[in-house]
Amino acid sequence: MSNSITFEEIMFTIMSATQDTFKSYMNTDIYAGKVEKKINPLHSDVVGIVGVAGDRVGYIIFATEKGPAEQIAKDLLMLDEADDEAISDAVGEVANNIAGVFKTKYHEQYGSVALGLPLVLSGRLRPMTDPPEQSTMDGSMSVQCKGVTIPFTTMDGRLHFRVMVYM
Repeated sequence: MSNSITFEEIMFTIMSATQDTFKSYMNTDIYAGKVEKKINPLHSDVVGIVGVAGDRVGYIIFATEKGPAEQIAKDLLMLDEADDEAISDAVGEVANNIAGVFKTKYHEQYGSVALGLPLVLSGRLRPMTDPPEQSTMDGSMSVQCKGVTIPFTTMDGRLHFRVMVYM
């Protein structure tokens, strides 16, 4: 068992998994933007988080606004209208699928790789380096700063979201 997988390989896997998920399940082509090697405060109406545990530990986070989340739910679940429950289900499923590709691809090299259940919530993500007194006042969630953010969009801009990787 070798732990020689680079973070760049992990990012490529996550980028490919995200693109493949949208193409396979929603027949939608998405494009990755410039990878941000730090985490800036990010407001998102809907956030799906899947924990990765085992020999490699981290999180895969899928974040977007309500409009794109609603469209993703309609496309993924083949609905005319998407309520909050459908949106939550769809965002959780997208995050889970992306993390599942990581688990499948690296299970042999990393040995024990397990995924947590998807957690879907809303709010503002901000780095833990911000002063702690702000987090208690504005209802934001703190996330560790070690990771990257990958922006995605469709060519027409109809869908846009970010996938964050912490490992």
